[in-house]
Amino acid sequence: MTFYFKSFILLCSFFLIVSCKSTSISSTVDDKNSQIIADTTFVNLKDYNQDFVYDMKYATPDNFLKAKVYDCAECFLRLKTVNALVKANKKFIKKGYKIKIFDCYRPLDIQKKMWEIIPNPEYVANPAKGSIHNRGGAVDITLVYNNGKELDMGTSFDYFGLEASHNYLNVSPEIKQNRRLLKKIMIQKGFNSFDSEWWHYTLKSALKDNVSNAKWDCN
Repeated sequence: MTFYFKSFILLCSFFLIVSCKSTSISSTVDDKNSQIIADTTFVNLKDYNQDFVYDMKYATPDNFLKAKVYDCAECFLRLKTVNALVKANKKFIKKGYKIKIFDCYRPLDIQKKMWEIIPNPEYVANPAKGSIHNRGGAVDITLVYNNGKELDMGTSFDYFGLEASHNYLNVSPEIKQNRRLLKKIMIQKGFNSFDSEWWHYTLKSALKDNVSNAKWDCN
């Protein structure tokens, strides 16, 4: 009888230890998952979703400035912009497309550098006021098929002419349809379009955020 009683006590002790360890691990996971990040915090898009295609133009000379102004190609945005963009991309994916990204958050120092190259408010926002890109609430984008080929939007990115406007109607039905598709879903997910640039979208709730000069490290 004593033998069975001791065995019972040992068995209870074992389950108690395992239970305590499980509770400890669960608490650690819960603590980690319950960490709250402010929706205005700058985060790297690729850390939150892997379903985007990137062609970060200002990290190369392949842009209207003809100059590389970013040290490296990273897409940082405020968390609320990331969340809205991921939701939009998921909807595009269901239709057989993905978002391709040309530009995201732009530190104010980069805006100043761009202004030094082309000090013309028709092409570059004056850094004295800053742009929505400097607030982490704007993205320059297009759509691609699953094979990576871009949908025909009528002009290249950063084409500064009437043909790039949403209101320009002298384009093919295919181009009109592609632009409407991009605009419709982005607006559904909380973004505003920019009339003269089919690629430019701003998060409505980010318009009053502060201009920032926060920078990211290049690995």
